[in-house]
Parts: sequence; C-alpha cells; structure tokens
Amino acid sequence: MTALSFSTGPGLKVGLLGGSFNPAHEGHRLVSLMAMRQLGLDQVWWLVSPQNPLKSAANMAPVEERLKLAQATTRHPRIFAADIETELNTRFTFDTVRALQKRFTQTHFVWLLGADNMIELPRWKNWRTLMKTIPIAVYPRPGFTLKARLSPAAKTFPNALLDGSDAKALATRAAPALCFLEGPQSSQSATAIRRQNAPVK
Repeated sequence: MTALSFSTGPGLKVGLLGGSFNPAHEGHRLVSLMAMRQLGLDQVWWLVSPQNPLKSAANMAPVEERLKLAQATTRHPRIFAADIETELNTRFTFDTVRALQKRFTQTHFVWLLGADNMIELPRWKNWRTLMKTIPIAVYPRPGFTLKARLSPAAKTFPNALLDGSDAKALATRAAPALCFLEGPQSSQSATAIRRQNAPVK
C-alpha cells in the first residue's frame, strides 16, 4: 500500500512526520506515539524524503533502504511510513503539504516537528507560508526545547500559539496554529547511530 492509497475518511486527523530517516529509530516512534496521544491523532505518516534539500547526499542510504527500515520501526497499526515525496514528485515540505491537502481535502493534517528543527525552520523554502498552511506541533528534544520556544519561527505568529491543554484542538484549527508538546525525550539521533555503525578505519 502506498501513502496515496491510505484510508482517510472525513474528519480524520493525521500527523505528518517528515525527514530523511537515515536511519529511522525509536525517537521517531516516541514522537509519533506521544503526538497521537496529546493531539488526538488518528494516524501518523512518516514521510521518508528521497533527499533532504538541506542535507548532503554523502552517507545518505538509498531511499528504498531507509523506507524499509522505517516501515519495520513503526510497529503500530496507525503509524505508516511511505516515500510519499517520490510518489508526489515533490522536494520541499511546502509543496508536499499543499499536494496532500489538495488530494485529501477532508483530512486534518498536522506537521510534527522536533524542537531542533523548529530552530532551523527559517532555512526551509516558503517557511512562513508553510506556517500559514498547516498547524504545527513541536516535540521537545534534549538541549533544544527552550531555544525552540524562543526561536524566530515561534515568534513570527505570536497569536498562533495554543496552550498545551488545548493540544487536541490543534488539528482542526486554521493555520497559523502552533503548539509545543511535552513528554519523555529521546537522546537518539540518526547522526549518532550512523557514527556508531560506521566501519572502523
């Protein structure tokens, strides 16, 4: 089954977790599980990017390999991994979100973002328009959580911020809408895993 054939009935709430997943790990799964619980999501889709425009292609495993591992890592009936950007022929998050919203008009999408990526958001293509296109939920990461709350992106739309107690309303809010989630934090990172698994020279 491809992402474009997922079941998305009227009013379904779906979290989108994008990234290279090079490789997928338990941190990705933790964010997905906590987001489903706090946001009241019906599903979470892992969007395995063919090539992140902001990352080097060096040491990037083939998308087929990353997708296979991501699918094996989800281990949940409502978390799905797909190379949806390959299917949609999109390269940037903004274009991917717009394409999904156009295809699944009755689905409420939320973009899931780690606190570290919230800090980097101003480097993304059309990031301000992206924030006005889809609600965003930010999950804490060790060493980045406070910085994310004080980041330029977080301050761009000050009236868009929802209190954590209103998190379940985020998916149906008109963008811009932003919510910082809370919960256990994973110290795992794809960079550290690649370094650990690198052959000894």
